[in-house]
Order: sequence, then structure tokens, then C-alpha cells
Amino acid sequence: MQITASRTHRSAHAGAGADPGLPGRGIWDTVCAMPYLPSGFPDGAWLPEVVVELGERFAARGFELSLVGGPVRDLFLGRTSPDLDFTTAATPDQIIETVSGWAEAHWDIGRDFGTIGIRKGADTIEITTYRAEAYDPGSRKPQVNFGTDLGEDLVRRDFTVNAMALKLPSFELVDPHGGVKDLHLRLLRTPATPEESFSDDPLRMMRAARFASQLRMEVAPEVRAAMTEMSQRLSIVSAERIREELVKLICGADPRAGIDLLVDSGLAEIMLPEVPALKLTDDEHHRHKDVYQHSLQVLEQACALETDDEGPVPGPDFVLRFAALMHDVGKAKTRRFEPGGGVSFRHHDVVGAKQTRRRMQELRFDKATIAAVSLLVELHMRFYGYGDQGWSDSAVRRYVTDAGDQLQRLHRLTRSDVTTRNKKKAARLDHAYDDLEARIAELAEREQLDRIRPHLDGEAIMAVLEIPPGPEVGRAYKFLLEHRMEHGPVSREDAVQILKEWASAQL
Repeated sequence: MQITASRTHRSAHAGAGADPGLPGRGIWDTVCAMPYLPSGFPDGAWLPEVVVELGERFAARGFELSLVGGPVRDLFLGRTSPDLDFTTAATPDQIIETVSGWAEAHWDIGRDFGTIGIRKGADTIEITTYRAEAYDPGSRKPQVNFGTDLGEDLVRRDFTVNAMALKLPSFELVDPHGGVKDLHLRLLRTPATPEESFSDDPLRMMRAARFASQLRMEVAPEVRAAMTEMSQRLSIVSAERIREELVKLICGADPRAGIDLLVDSGLAEIMLPEVPALKLTDDEHHRHKDVYQHSLQVLEQACALETDDEGPVPGPDFVLRFAALMHDVGKAKTRRFEPGGGVSFRHHDVVGAKQTRRRMQELRFDKATIAAVSLLVELHMRFYGYGDQGWSDSAVRRYVTDAGDQLQRLHRLTRSDVTTRNKKKAARLDHAYDDLEARIAELAEREQLDRIRPHLDGEAIMAVLEIPPGPEVGRAYKFLLEHRMEHGPVSREDAVQILKEWASAQL
């Protein structure tokens, strides 16, 4: 629910944390779109009513409560945060007592870390007791010490743009580390030293790359230096946490910037080594293109081909984007220098698909996502040669059938893979793929390509050949499927005759 704007308290809080010398658009001169907030939030920034209610409830019991982190940052960006995170002086038990009878449900799975989750209407909320954490350098898990001070809690957070809080219910802005200014500058800094921050939680180094992608932020020199120096520490972080950061990075507004930062800092060597290995495919004689830069360009071009929510590949689409990044990883293992001075990468598509599958398995991706991405990597070269010799109807059928439900993504990946500066070559390939898509549409209209099946199913095969279930049925099914691919649809009567002739030839 959006709260109606109110300016009655503007003078009481105007300029809280403000810096009139900030560059760019002066958000501190913009009228806020929420009640009781300090001026300075762009039009469109709003919070659900539950934020006010929760603040008043905690205040009535004498506990400090603040909205903190991403939701506050997103208010300055003029957007609604999908998460509502709060921090408080109350202990987990006191949090539960305070929300009991008001929240519709609560859960304490994070109690050991001071976090209580609650649900109120459509809103899911996390409330965490102030923390003063100490980490064992060799452990994945923090040793949690609860604190009593908001300032101490904010200094332990990952970046200054996430170390801002709005005290509730007054909505007083607390910004001790210059998060507003850094947000204006699009600069990513840490509240404590980068070394302290990344030692506390090494995943924050990946998060820096994610924010470079999501928010188009530049990483401060000292932060970049610490990421490079401490990159090996990422190895203690669980695969699941790394995977989640990688997905968010790939689905960001500028994934190329995020990947570049991972590679330049050495973090990619730990969690995605196939990508920096692409740089090793280059050679001093420049006998082929820079595969690493080519892959980043393909990623950018694939992003540009995503559709809106009504289209076949609504963006951001992780499967398409990650396939674009990984499509040439097999080249590092398959590069060969030929006698005439050329370079070949034979079967890099198949090798790359296997590498992609293994890497995604190690990162604990689900089976469906692994299958989709690795299939696209394997098929990304299938189109080449079409423009020179054309394809038979059977070849088009196989292309569609092999792609399956990834056909629309394959269209976009294949088109994105054209990065040549030779305009004539690019135009020829583009025209050839236009022709292939037209052929697919023409055949689909005639033959329902998306539902290609053998002429007869297993039951019919057994009835025609008068055989029981067994391997022979499978071989007959495979034969009929191949016939369907090669020759297109036939009548049932013809299919029966074709099957009988095949069976006779097997004797």
C-alpha cells in the first residue's frame, strides 16, 4: 500500500544528513513521497504502511527500531525495495513479544544470528538485533555478538550505501559513513576498512562486483585493491551463497562491468575459472579474436535481445545471459595452431557444454537451469554453414527438435555471437539467420515442429509387430523418429507399412 504524501514534518527533518554540495540532480530539493520522512527522496519512493505501524509498535515498548540497508538505499534511487530489513536494540525474544498479536506469522530460524522473520499482510519482514560480530578467519560462519548501538551495527555492514538507517517512527536519517554522498558519486566504499569488511564476510567481495552490475557503481581504489589481495579468501564461502550473488550479478543492468571486476580482481579464478581462462586463448601473433572480450560483447548483445514480459524471452534472463558468457569456454582446451598458421577450436561447443555443466553443478544450480544453459552452449555453433549451403527440411527439423524449449533463447544467442567488424559478413550472417527463422516458421505451420513425434507410439508399434514390451520396441520407435525427421509426416497407413518393411529387414 502506498502512503499518501505528507509534508507536515518536512521542516523538522529537512537536511538531515544532506549535503548541498553533492553533484548531480539535487534529490534533497525533491518533495518526498512518504509521510514524516526527511525531504530528499525522489518521486516514486515509498514504503508500505507496515513500516510506520512497526515503528510505532516498537517505540511504544521503548525499543529503538530502524529501517536499514537496501530499502533505505533504494529510496534514494526512487524505487521500491523487494525486501524490508529492520535493526533494533531489542533481543530476539523481545522482538517476538513485540510483534505477537500484530504479525500474522513469525519464524525464528535465524534466531542464533539475532534475526526474526515476520509476515504482515503481503509483506515479509526481517528484524535483526544490533550486531557486533567477530569472525573466525577460517570459518564460514560468524560468531555473533549482539550489540546495543545503532552506530556499531552500521559500521559492520558491507558498503556505505547500505550503511544508512531511518529511525522509526520519526524517519530520522542516520548516515554516519557518507552513504548518500557515495550514492550520488556512484562510488562503492566500505564503512570500516575494506580488509576488515572482507575478512568479516568474504562474499562481500563478490557483492561489490554485483553492485557494479546492478547499480552501475564504481569500486573505490582501496576496495578494488583489497579484493585483489584477499581474493583467495572467497574459497571458504559456500557454493550456494556464491551462486546467488552470481545470478544477481548476471541479471544486473551492466553484467559486463561485474564480470570484468571478478576477473581483474582474481575472484573469478576461485568461483568461475573458465571465464578468466578465456584470456589464455589469446596469442601474441593475434591469429584470432580476443575470446574473452568477444564473450563479454556477446553477453551485452544477448541482453539487448531480451524481450519485455509479453515476449518469448523476458529479461533479465539468466539462462540466456549465462550461456552467452560461457558459450566459448571450450576454446581454452581445444585451441590448436594449424600448420598454415591458422588457429582451430574443433568441438569447443561440446567441450564447453561439459565444462559449463560441471561448473554449474559445483555451484549447486538446479538441474533444469544446468540443462538449459549447457544445451545452449552445445548448440551455439549449429547454425554456422547454413548461409553457405542451406539446409534440408530434415536439418531444420533436427535444429528445432534438438533446441526444444530453448529455441527462442538459441535464436538470440546465435545472433548475439556475431561480433565481427566486417559489415558485409555480419549482414550475410544476419540475413542467413532471418532465412532460417523463416524456414522454421514455414515448416512449423505445416508440421507442428514443436511437437515432433514418431508416426506411431509404443502401443501401436507393439500391435503392428505383434511383439511384447522390450528393447525391440525402443529400436522401432527410434527408427520411426529418424524417418519422421528425415522425411516429414506421413499417413498412419504409410507409417504401418514403413514399420513392417523395417522389421522385415531386421530378420
